[in-house]
Amino acid sequence: MPDSFRLECRDCPRLAGFLDQVRSAHPDYHARPVPAFGDAGAEFLIVGLAPGMHGANRTGRPFTGDHAGILLYRTLHEFGFASLPESNSAGDALRLENCRISNAVKCLPPQNKPLPEEIRCCNRYLAAELRRQPPRVILALGSVAHQAVLMAYGLKRASLKFAHHAVHTLPPAPASPAGIRLYDSYHCSRYNTQTRRLTETMFQAVLRDIAAELRAR
Repeated sequence: MPDSFRLECRDCPRLAGFLDQVRSAHPDYHARPVPAFGDAGAEFLIVGLAPGMHGANRTGRPFTGDHAGILLYRTLHEFGFASLPESNSAGDALRLENCRISNAVKCLPPQNKPLPEEIRCCNRYLAAELRRQPPRVILALGSVAHQAVLMAYGLKRASLKFAHHAVHTLPPAPASPAGIRLYDSYHCSRYNTQTRRLTETMFQAVLRDIAAELRAR
């Protein structure tokens, strides 16, 4: 199986079959694996969970056109990583600056819950992205993204624990250059923001620290 991203990837039968159903019901949707978006030479990589049904799965761009993208792009704009405060379609004028966004799983999973074997299968794409352009700072949105980053670098899942606003320095590993910083945040999903598990102030605090670290080095 190739490591580079493929729009036609069908390596996870459950996900491929589900996307076939979605594409039949919504022929105007992207409904395929969603590529990473942003600055190809970015020092800052954000890793989310997976495309949302009516967001990235519809538009073909991570966190675009759904509720989760509202807080994400507004905050990225506030700290100078995005040219606009909102992301409505893949064809809009939004540009990311020194920032790139990807997902642990490239395809929409049923009920937004990828299976462990699907996360493992898709991890080679994330690992290839990290090799091609090693970031200085990674932001994992949620525990699945956190674990996917560790997996991509060949690190043990239990080696670094996920916690909101935790900051980890990744240890040297065969696939991991020394000194990469991994920041954790709760995912900016509708559920987390509406229940106030993640507030705008909390998310701003994480991005503020990341922006300061990138400026300092």
